[in-house]
Amino acid sequence: MSTFQGLGRALRWLRDRQGKRQYQVADAAGITKAMLSAYETGKQKPSLDTLEKILDALDCSLNDLHNSLQIVNERPEAIRRPGGRDSGWTRPAQDMFGGERTGSDVYHVLGINRPIPPIEEQALSEMLQGFHKLVRYFHDTVSQALPPEPEPEEPA
Repeated sequence: MSTFQGLGRALRWLRDRQGKRQYQVADAAGITKAMLSAYETGKQKPSLDTLEKILDALDCSLNDLHNSLQIVNERPEAIRRPGGRDSGWTRPAQDMFGGERTGSDVYHVLGINRPIPPIEEQALSEMLQGFHKLVRYFHDTVSQALPPEPEPEEPA
């Protein structure tokens, strides 16, 4: 099987995970929507330079692309985990869904050292990201709703 078997499906998977439209990614990468569509459907293969621009537009690394290729090709056992012993790469500033890393991952939050199945890891990660967004929303809502604290009176 070719190293890039399913490249188009992997690019679309990455784009879909971020909720981005083709025109948004294409514009950010400096290509046409039609070209991105041709890449995603496998009708054409992007040059390495163009692939790099698409990944930049998606805020993804080559490791994210590797993992999405494993997912669309149904080989979850080949997914590289951040900081894994034989992963050969370090954890990026952003995750493969475009969210910023906060210094903790699913393993850290759960306090476990054993590997969990990739589909469970992904589901837990998405759940934690959603929970984090919810907490931020409530924090922002409460912060805006509270009246400002009165300044302390100076002693006479």
